[in-house]
Amino acid sequence: MKILLQTPTAIPPHKYGGTNRVVWSLGKELVKQGHDVTFLAPAGSSCPFAPVVHFTTDLPLHRQIPDGYDLIHLNQEVETYPDTPFIYTHHGNYNHHPLPLNTVFVSARHAQRHGSASFIHNGLDWSEYPEPQLDRQRKHFHFLGNAAWRIKNVKGAIQVVKKARSERLEVLGGTRLNFRMGFRFTLSRRIGFHGMVDDQYKAKIMNESKGLIFPVRWDEPFGLAITESLYYGCPVFGTPYGSLPEIVIPEVGFLSASSDELARAISDTSRYNPEVCHQYAKEKFSAEKMAIAYQGKYQQIISGNHLSDIQPEMIGGHSRQFLTWN
Repeated sequence: MKILLQTPTAIPPHKYGGTNRVVWSLGKELVKQGHDVTFLAPAGSSCPFAPVVHFTTDLPLHRQIPDGYDLIHLNQEVETYPDTPFIYTHHGNYNHHPLPLNTVFVSARHAQRHGSASFIHNGLDWSEYPEPQLDRQRKHFHFLGNAAWRIKNVKGAIQVVKKARSERLEVLGGTRLNFRMGFRFTLSRRIGFHGMVDDQYKAKIMNESKGLIFPVRWDEPFGLAITESLYYGCPVFGTPYGSLPEIVIPEVGFLSASSDELARAISDTSRYNPEVCHQYAKEKFSAEKMAIAYQGKYQQIISGNHLSDIQPEMIGGHSRQFLTWN
């Protein structure tokens, strides 16, 4: 199959990688499985295993989609969708109009909130990650995400650790002094800040972590921080919103919207086995499994069928209210 795989941000992914990290892993696995893949990516992108066609932000994206492909896989909304068979993966929580019939979401809950049943969990190419050291001594907890984004609730993660006696939190993706959050300055010496980090540094912190504290206050579409942490043997302590209840099963974590309950939960991490967390992430959220699932959707679309009977749209409209946290 000849596939044009579009990514909204540059590849390869460096440091923080959300959508582009998933798209990169998908493209690499599709090539491995025998498909002819070309990336449609922003200027400056490069790839050793597939050709790259660059697009510019000066022109509408739909005017820069080349011809000659069996299927186009878009990962951002466009003003006009192509005549060529296409699939669109919706990675976020907001859209300005109804989505195409051939939209895929990234979790069951994400799809359900848009009136759809079409979803594929994100997978990653774990071979690109530093090796987990599951027998390492665990010294601290960690938060992983864009801490400047209030909906990710790094303040809640700090609150949980402060309520747990003598525990320490390492924040990956945030700084101690943050003007974007209304002049937030964290004094506690039990909280470390590391800014945006690359995979090597991230692995070093997570290989010594007792668990991810992830008290998001929105319906998380998926959450790569969850699967990356599990891969390094870290159980997840988060809120029961969005994708978390379908990803964080009891064997690998605990969910609550109460900081007191999460503080009690992190006081005993011995009930979670790092090897179980690692194997769960490695097997369930792999690039191979994701690519196989997408190939099924591709064949469905090329055969002339749609993924949904009606255009998906957020049920009840978009809400920017923070979900409950106490």
